[in-house]
Amino acid sequence: MELVGKFKIKCELKRHLSPSLVGTINRSLPVTGTIHMLGDSGIYVESHIESGGERTRKEFKKGDIAFLSVGRAFCFFHKDTKIGKDLVPIGKILDNPDELLKSESGDEISIYSDIG
Repeated sequence: MELVGKFKIKCELKRHLSPSLVGTINRSLPVTGTIHMLGDSGIYVESHIESGGERTRKEFKKGDIAFLSVGRAFCFFHKDTKIGKDLVPIGKILDNPDELLKSESGDEISIYSDIG
């Protein structure tokens, strides 16, 4: 993913966490949008992707990537957190998740595949 004009962060979607949703996401990339803050634990960006909730949970670790099916949003966590909504885990941030602390609400983000 890239915070346009700021930095790139390498991420990996993990199909075994949510096979159907990760497949849908891979077919739908790239996704661009505006960053919103997820409290003090991360960021999220809304998308056009629709998917039901597979294997949801409410606790996430620093570096986790999740998807909020109801809000059609990608969530990226820069610290361990417990959240009030059911999210579907979909991957991990491979670079330093603390880079997300440099982002601000309103920044433009692009989520894309750099493979193939």
